[in-house]
Amino acid sequence: MNTYNDPRELLSQAPMGAFQIMAVAICVFLNGLDGFDIQSISFAAPGITADWGINRAELGVVLSMELFGMAVGSVLFGGMADKSGRRPTILLCLTLMAVGMYAASLVASISQLLVARFVTGLGIGGMLATTNPMAAEFSNQKNRSLAVIFMATGYPLGAIIGGSVSTVLLQTSDWRAIFEFGAAITAVFLVVVWFLLPESIEYLSSKQPENALDKINRILKKMGHAAVNQLPAKIEETQKAISYQVLFNDKFRALTLLLVIGYFMHIMTFYYILKWIPTIVVDMGYEPALAGTVLVWANVGGAIGALLLGITTTKYNLRKMMIGVLIVAFAMVSIFGFERETIGDLSMIAAVTGFFTNGGVVGFYALIANAFPADIRGSGTGVVIGVGRGGAALGPVIAGLLFVAGFNLLAVSIVMGAGAAVAAVAIYFLRPAAEKHNVSANI
Repeated sequence: MNTYNDPRELLSQAPMGAFQIMAVAICVFLNGLDGFDIQSISFAAPGITADWGINRAELGVVLSMELFGMAVGSVLFGGMADKSGRRPTILLCLTLMAVGMYAASLVASISQLLVARFVTGLGIGGMLATTNPMAAEFSNQKNRSLAVIFMATGYPLGAIIGGSVSTVLLQTSDWRAIFEFGAAITAVFLVVVWFLLPESIEYLSSKQPENALDKINRILKKMGHAAVNQLPAKIEETQKAISYQVLFNDKFRALTLLLVIGYFMHIMTFYYILKWIPTIVVDMGYEPALAGTVLVWANVGGAIGALLLGITTTKYNLRKMMIGVLIVAFAMVSIFGFERETIGDLSMIAAVTGFFTNGGVVGFYALIANAFPADIRGSGTGVVIGVGRGGAALGPVIAGLLFVAGFNLLAVSIVMGAGAAVAAVAIYFLRPAAEKHNVSANI
């Protein structure tokens, strides 16, 4: 038997084994799937515009629809992940994503496309709200921030791979092939999760569903650990029943609101870049396939930024690094507003901009995972990401309205980039808020 009375304590202190690394890797791939599914509409946007003749304001709504779905899905399924489990929530979200992606390949009108993208967004939003705590809970305490950031790195990697595939598909077919490919890959991951990804031990220990002890011991065996002979003490029922209310009680309110505000503002900046790059580049006179290449480079920079941030979190304070990253992100988005003469110049600026904007996003995921205890981690992640996704949805819409109103690329970029600067201010006050209310957050 283990010398630990609580399996959560064992996993927190023991070195990570191959099974835990595999579970975190699956979360990385699931977030990569999110990255492709979200950005598929950006790769398809020039073709949709050409086929249906929509203007920039209308395109902004199309680009944002799955982001509205993500906002709803994050809150809805974040709570489900705390109540019913991480694993069943992930399976449900994958099903919604597969259905939504395939439906998008069959649509015959903008209204039908909006519905399909909203359904896809529901699944994507719930997926991120669930894989974030899942990656954190399969990691030990030493590598928790690193695991969450690596999980978030899957997003740009998925967009890079998906963008490269989309570029090939657009050379041989039309934009509908992008959604067909996304649906097929999503279906594959349904099988992967079903057979390889178990429930989180932290969830089983905290919520203690039926046969929890047997399930915990089976997972511990796969990890190479000895069994435990009893479940840890249960958290109070009243606390379990009102996890969303706990987020806004006197202890957690300031922490929750600062994370919501910061994430909301920065994600608005982030999705302005990701959603509008292909259309902006096409408007400069380049082919859609080349426009997709610029977006791929933005994601290459984003992936590198996320990886470097993850590595440095083991040595330096994440919150302080985040403030610097967000300030530079504001500067780079503004610089992106200066038009470039060559695809090479555009790609370089997009890569550096992606480095800092995505670095800011994944840093938020690590802050969220460390800010909330396990019993409200899914709900906390869901609320912050869900409300924050409102910024993701508003970003492309606001940018589209500014373009239609006559603002040039530089002016729009400065306005949209300011969200990152506001986020830096919110992060600055995060630790003082935690200390004031005696929150034992690792931030």
